Parts: sequence; structure tokens; C-alpha cells
Amino acid sequence: MVPSNKEASSANSRAGLLPALKDAVRKDGSLNSESMSGLAGQCRLPLNEVFGVATFYAFLPVSPTGKNIIRVCRCLPCHLKDAQAVIGSIKKELGIAPGETSKDGKFSFEVVGCIGACDQAPAMLINDKVYGNLTPPVIAEILKSYG
Repeated sequence: MVPSNKEASSANSRAGLLPALKDAVRKDGSLNSESMSGLAGQCRLPLNEVFGVATFYAFLPVSPTGKNIIRVCRCLPCHLKDAQAVIGSIKKELGIAPGETSKDGKFSFEVVGCIGACDQAPAMLINDKVYGNLTPPVIAEILKSYG
């Protein structure tokens, strides 16, 4: 069965939503109610659907973040390789816990389900760069390299 023009149009707007959300994050650093409302109109989707997609993905922040976003993997391989030590090292180095942003706005810290670096466990992602086989001294050096 061939979809009607309305159904085809709806499918195309849904297909463009995730790329549009990613573009908005790249542009503004995070999503807010104004940007999601604008995207809802642009994609011809209900606002609750846009909000649902935006809040489903951990990599689409819906509140302001620091300049650098640190994501520590909590999947099983990282957990077994002591991801808790990675979390503790970041807390010690930056003085922030998961879910917080440093006072100077340089870093936001999150614990996420998986970053796709199981072969490098324990691993973290800073912005779009993966760091693996982490130890506390390595973490300290990495964080210092970000200023």
C-alpha cells in the first residue's frame, strides 16, 4: 500500500527531526522550549513528540551545559573495569558530581549507558573524543589538556 501524501510528508518530517535537534544543539549548546517549539513547527510535529525525542537521547541536552561535556560509560564492560574509579577521579579533579557543571562553565559531567567503546573499557567521552583504558593519572592529564 502506498502512503498518502499526508503520511509521506509526516514520515519525512519525523525523519528530519533528529538531525534538526542535533543541529540545534551544535548551534546553541542545548535545547530549550523555544528551539523545540520552533522545530515542532518546522517539522510539522506536535511539541510533545519533539520533546519526547529530545529527552529520549542522552546526547541531546535540554538544559545549558559546560563548554566540554564529559560522559562516562556505565555499561557492563566499563563497570567491570572499574568505571567507578573513573567517576571518582573526575569528581576529585573537577569538584563536580555527575549531573553537575563546573562553576567556571568549562565542564559538565554525565554518566551514560554506553558510548560504544567497550573494547577500551573503562572509557569516557569528552565532547566527541573517546578516551579509553583510563586510570586516575591518565584522567588527570586528559582533563588538564582541556584547560
